[in-house]
This record gives sequence, structure tokens and C-alpha cells, in this order.
Amino acid sequence: MVAFALAALFFLTFCISARKDRRRFRNAVLFGLTFITSSFALLLQLPALPQWLAVPVLVLVFAVPTLGILALGVFLVANGLTMVRKEGARPPNLLSMAAGLGIFGMIALLLLVGRYGSTVAHGIAATLTLVVAYVSFVFMCFLGYAYLYGRIKVRGDVDHVVMLGSGLVGGDRVPPLLASRLRKGQEIYEAQLARGSRPPVLLVSGGKGSDERVSEARAMADWLIAEGGVPAEHVRLEDRSRTTEENMLFSRELMLTDDPGYRCVVVTNNFHAFRAAMMARKAGVNGQVLGSPTARYFWPSATIREFVAVFWEHRAVNLWICGLLVALGSVATIIA
Repeated sequence: MVAFALAALFFLTFCISARKDRRRFRNAVLFGLTFITSSFALLLQLPALPQWLAVPVLVLVFAVPTLGILALGVFLVANGLTMVRKEGARPPNLLSMAAGLGIFGMIALLLLVGRYGSTVAHGIAATLTLVVAYVSFVFMCFLGYAYLYGRIKVRGDVDHVVMLGSGLVGGDRVPPLLASRLRKGQEIYEAQLARGSRPPVLLVSGGKGSDERVSEARAMADWLIAEGGVPAEHVRLEDRSRTTEENMLFSRELMLTDDPGYRCVVVTNNFHAFRAAMMARKAGVNGQVLGSPTARYFWPSATIREFVAVFWEHRAVNLWICGLLVALGSVATIIA
């Protein structure tokens, strides 16, 4: 069991870090490191395992990820086609297709270099593989922990339910994506009322874009009052923000004014919840972030877009590591 000591250490560190603050990205990395070291520990135990157990472990560690990569590539390309058909061929809608084609492109490159490549080509392919492996590892960390974070439940009462805005349709109408957030916020509001507690303030957050006739907050408030039947006095507007960061900062100002010891929950769509939670932590917002349902076909591209944003927000570390991997690959190629 000594082989599992490192995995146990990573898992313990993950538990401590997550308990201290669930909104840290390092929780995702620690979660991923726990999984990777556990897999290596399983491999080290193979000689001591009976054959009937060793074979499933090999399949679990090698065959499942290999087949999973191929299946993921097919799924992402198919999802990309669905996105284009339903949402149009705008660049953000092509992310899942680009990722799927990238998977097959990488596989084809490795096969070609392995069969026909020179020493330099092998070195370049190996270096590229290291960089892709690192980015893939960070992505899987993000994806796995985002899933765990999305399982958070609201415990106890809150003073405010903050609902983040998004673009309006026709300049003044709430689109389905935003309506999903409003319904989720209303569910939290109604659940607190059902417990006999004081009704939380529904704080709708979003300013007015250049192509919008009213602020997102105004449209959201009107939807809650007209469609949800929420009393107008329980709805408050934050109508200055233009970005998610400003959503958090300006909403925090209003909540602090109401009660310096406030407790809140922030609502956005599920693909955006973990990144929004990191922003909430950075802005000093006292509350967790919950995600509302999103159309299944929309989720992959939106999740990839969120990951790219998170990767870039931590670009100093990520680019330094990628640069180090390139340097190591270059040195190994020269020596070879």
C-alpha cells in the first residue's frame, strides 16, 4: 500500500483545500493529481495481483482512456456539426468541432511520424505530445472538478440570490439561456419561502449593451415579475456591469450596503459555474455559485470556451510550463 501514499497525500491536500474554499482552481489540479497517482499506483500493483484482477486493471488504465479518446473525438465532431446547424458557424460555435478534429489530427501525426518520420520529426512530435498531454491534463482537471463543484447544494438560508445576466434577444427580451438562470434563482427563492424563512432579495445583475434597448437587469426583473410572479419589492437591480467580473464587484457593493455580514448564492449556467465561482472568490463575494441547466448540444463548446478562458487567466504558470516542455523536447531532440 506504500504505492498509494502519494495519491493519499494529494487526496488529503485536496480535501483540506476544498474545505477551506471550494472555489480555488488548485482544487481541480489536486483532484487530477490524485487520479493520476492512483492510476500509477494501480499499475505498480499489477505483479502482485491475480490474473483475473490484473487484466481488468490494465483495461481500466490503458484501453478505456484510448477508446475514450477516440469516442470523444467522434462526439466532438458530431456536436460541432449540431452546433453549426442550430447556432450558426460563428467561431465560438466551432470549438467542439475544432477540438475533435484536433484529436484525430494528433493521432494521424503520431502514426505518420512513427512510420516515416526522421529523428527531428520524432523529436518535434514528442515535444508536441508533451504539450498536448499537459493541456489535456489541465482540461480534465477542470472538467472533473467543475462536475464536482456543480453538485453543490444550497444549505440554510441566504440573504441574496444573485443572477448573472447575458445578452438579450431583440434588445429587450430574455433568451432561453438567461431564462434558465432566472428559473433556478426563483427555485432557490421559493424553497426558502417554503421553509418559512425570510424571502431573499433576487439581485439581477447586468448592464445595457450597445445593441440593447434596456439593461439586462431590467429585462430580467420584468421576467421574474411577469413570468415568475415574484413581488417587485423582492427584486433588486444591478444595472451597471458589462462583464462577469463587474457583475460580482457591483453586486457585492449592493449586498454589503444591505448587510455587511450577508450570505448569498450566485446563479449562472452550469458550464459557467466553476469559472464564475473563481471570479466570485477573487471579487470577495461571500457565497457559492450554482449552475442552471443548459441545452445538451450547447454544453461542450461552452465548456471548452470556459476552459480556454481559465487557462489564459492562469497563463503565467501555464505558458511557463509549456515553454519548459518545449525546451526539454528541443534538448532531447538535439542530443538524439
